[in-house]
Amino acid sequence: MKQLKIPAVYMRGGTSKGVFFLKDDLPADKATLERLMIRVIGSPDRYGKHTDGMGGATSSTSKIVILSKSKRPDSDVDYLFGQVSIDAPVIDWSGNCGNLSTAVGPFAIEQGLVEAPADGIATVRIWQANIKKRIISHVPMKDGAVQELGDFELDGVAFPAAEVKLEFLDPADDEGSEGGAMFPSGKRIDTLDVPGVGAIEATLINAGNPTIFVDAARLGLTGTELQKDINGNPKILALAETVRAHGAVAMGLVKTPQEATERRQHTPKLAFIARPAGYTASDGKAVKAKQIDMLARIFSMGVLHHAMTGTGAVAIAAAAAIPGTIVSRLAPVGADGRVRFGHPSGVLSVGAEAREEAGQWAVKKVMMSRSARRLMEGWVRVPA
Repeated sequence: MKQLKIPAVYMRGGTSKGVFFLKDDLPADKATLERLMIRVIGSPDRYGKHTDGMGGATSSTSKIVILSKSKRPDSDVDYLFGQVSIDAPVIDWSGNCGNLSTAVGPFAIEQGLVEAPADGIATVRIWQANIKKRIISHVPMKDGAVQELGDFELDGVAFPAAEVKLEFLDPADDEGSEGGAMFPSGKRIDTLDVPGVGAIEATLINAGNPTIFVDAARLGLTGTELQKDINGNPKILALAETVRAHGAVAMGLVKTPQEATERRQHTPKLAFIARPAGYTASDGKAVKAKQIDMLARIFSMGVLHHAMTGTGAVAIAAAAAIPGTIVSRLAPVGADGRVRFGHPSGVLSVGAEAREEAGQWAVKKVMMSRSARRLMEGWVRVPA
């Protein structure tokens, strides 16, 4: 049996890692492409290790990115994201990865898809093809190359790096978006009737990715939990998936909860929030209640995320900026337009520009900072 040899770059973006490709290096047929990308990651792996692939056997590291030059006049590159299941031959194209969005600009520059200044800040206009939204990436340059090293620290990443600033434009605008309106039901707080639990208040919002927000207490949680407190508890994970699946139906994304669990694992995300409280982050660092406006945790691919998804941060910022949501009820954005929240790995601050237009609220932009770095470049080998 021969092995295929495909150019690729292994990159960290924010608190995620993924394998990056140029579209021209991949097959055009979707079924062939999916089989190839799943095998690159090493799925399905019945041992849950990804030993025979490039995946890291977590929702944060089982990802692929495909880039190409954009034909859109308002964008430089088209960015397609795939979330690969660990234990099933499934790749979910339904949403974006906000963390890996950070690595798209640097990758595009280094691959020659975008012209950049030798020094200063390069602006990369990104079309996120999964959710049909625009992202503006501000990438630091030095001596003709992307500046990857620096002193910007991001909770959830062990080493400092150069800061990349991201702007998610009109993240809750329903134009061209699969999820439809910002609030699919037209309400800022819905009530989900979940079997075995009863009525649960939830904010169902399309921003960044389709996201469901609930109060932590309604799940029997405090909001200070870490991965070790959740991911070894099948009862809590099953409850979270049941709520997520019923939320997916309420958002009009699937017809049945079973379809959400079997075929749409990546989105919508389920996040739970709580009032500020002190806790010890996963690296042992103390997070004090006065440092944050709220606690936030998010599930990704069936387990609790080790930090916060980038699109989850976008959804938090959008929901905090709009009065009457579960999030803004607890922690509305401050005078500076920002909200600070505690996640399992530490603290993150995100900002939103929102305004009321003709009685309707619109989120024009969500801003946050991340970092990115090339870890390896060359070729991936895949059995033909």
